[in-house]
Amino acid sequence: MPETQIHPSAIIEPGAEIGPGCVIGPFTLVGPQVRLGAGVVLKSHVVVAGDTVIGDETVVFPFASIGEVPQDLKFHGEKTRLEIGKRNRIREYVTINPGTEGGGALTLVGDDGLFMAGSHVAHDCKIGNRVILVNNVAIAGHCVLEDDVIVGGLSGVHQFVRIGRGAMIGALSMVAADVIPFGLVQGPRAHLDGLNLVGLKRRGASREEMHALRDMLTGLGKGAFRDTARQMAQEDQSEKVREVLDFILGPSDRSFLAPHP
Repeated sequence: MPETQIHPSAIIEPGAEIGPGCVIGPFTLVGPQVRLGAGVVLKSHVVVAGDTVIGDETVVFPFASIGEVPQDLKFHGEKTRLEIGKRNRIREYVTINPGTEGGGALTLVGDDGLFMAGSHVAHDCKIGNRVILVNNVAIAGHCVLEDDVIVGGLSGVHQFVRIGRGAMIGALSMVAADVIPFGLVQGPRAHLDGLNLVGLKRRGASREEMHALRDMLTGLGKGAFRDTARQMAQEDQSEKVREVLDFILGPSDRSFLAPHP
């Protein structure tokens, strides 16, 4: 592990913990409760504030703001946290906020994500591993994005929405309801447009698994999602179909995006 490098113009407030091999660029501010893992790189003009943990080998690009207070008028300075995992790439002008007391007091970001320029992760979100947010995506508070989700550029996700594993959101979409795992969603008021077949193939799904998912999606379109899912859950299903059904029947007060008529 190389030596830690801190530019003379950077401000590291007393109490901050800087891991071995970190590189902190010019005009960067690291707050007193921040903890940086090994090999973290903060390029120039980065702000990391609050009770924030950034995992090993994550790179934060210029003008990102990480851990500043939530954009929630109900927040009044209570103790909340932000945890960011390992090997993330957080590009220019990204904002990621900590939690709020009313939402569990924790925003959580997994490993190996790519957060492109201008994207935003709001308070109390739970972001999985290998998630990609393309330029200027806005994720509102309390959302859950499971592993391997991709959200296309200039899209918005409404607060409290869940997006299941491996789903893909097309560019310029507004997502206001839950998205099933492996779903493909797009539209100004987004609708379910089938399965994310490209993502399934990339992750090694077999032809049989994809056919089973297609049959399941066709069946779900014939009735109310939850009622139909309960009926399907009584039958023998493949692993990925079972994952989708468990997601549909999981805890949520929101409806689901349905196929476009």
